[in-house]
Amino acid sequence: MFYILFGLDEFSLREELERIKDGLGDRESLSSNTTTFEGKQVSLNQLMDACIALPFLGSHRLIIVEGLLSRFEGNRLELKKGDEGGWGEFEKKVGDMPPSTVLILVDGQIKKGNALLKRLAPLASVKEFPLLKGTALGEWILGRVKEGQGTISPEAVRMLALLVGENLWVLASEIEKLLLYTAGRRIDEGDVKEVVSYAREANVFTMVDALIEGRVARAAPLLHQLLQEGDTAPYLLVMITRQLRLLVQAKDLSLQGFSAAEVKARLALTSDYVLNKALEQGRRYSMERLEQVYRKLLETDLSIKRGLWRGELALDLLVAELCA
Repeated sequence: MFYILFGLDEFSLREELERIKDGLGDRESLSSNTTTFEGKQVSLNQLMDACIALPFLGSHRLIIVEGLLSRFEGNRLELKKGDEGGWGEFEKKVGDMPPSTVLILVDGQIKKGNALLKRLAPLASVKEFPLLKGTALGEWILGRVKEGQGTISPEAVRMLALLVGENLWVLASEIEKLLLYTAGRRIDEGDVKEVVSYAREANVFTMVDALIEGRVARAAPLLHQLLQEGDTAPYLLVMITRQLRLLVQAKDLSLQGFSAAEVKARLALTSDYVLNKALEQGRRYSMERLEQVYRKLLETDLSIKRGLWRGELALDLLVAELCA
């Protein structure tokens, strides 16, 4: 058996890998008959020696190769001297594997014109795992909640997708928390706001917005609301500083001509909400104002660490000074 699994949705890819393993019999015997190679380093001879070996006290031998396809991304697949024809002979050698061998190539984003993929695709079960967006992401959320024996409102689905984005690792974790929190009842929008970590981050964004604009009537109540919800003053200061730094970085990259997708990748963001909010706020304020607020935050942090002010009082003074 021969599989090729690739794409940016690593969560679904890894789940598919586990499903394949589940179909290969006893996990304990499979574990002792599993070999994993790094695709950028393995030679064809090393790989094929493992593939033609028979399993020991088990029904299958599993060979997993990580990143082999990306090794040939953008390059022509040519025969290599001294390597029995090189990787150009790989598809012929795959046909020599015994029925007990299961070979799986695992990779990230691969172009359709990838030289090795084009040669191997006719011989393998190929599955691509693109990032889920829009309706597909909403359907995934519904399915995940249903798997956990729960139900969720359409409004809650939309909010989860907006706040967390297409990172299924994070989404799965947040859904698990929501299922535990609701204990059998339907997950509603209010539950998402209460439980999902990104919802609180959205409130911090709103407070940062008010601070930059100097709206004390909005910033002060938000600050005390977050404190009442259990956030400590040092934590809030870290969060506010982080958001300001994010705005400065997003604005700087945007001014350099980077696209939204490139900004998201460079800042390692997983939430579309956080990305769009940072870009929106970055456009609305001058770099001079952002840097002014950022410097004031650093001064507040130092005053707390030096014991000049208690945390909550220091944040109140910060709001007062920025909104004066």
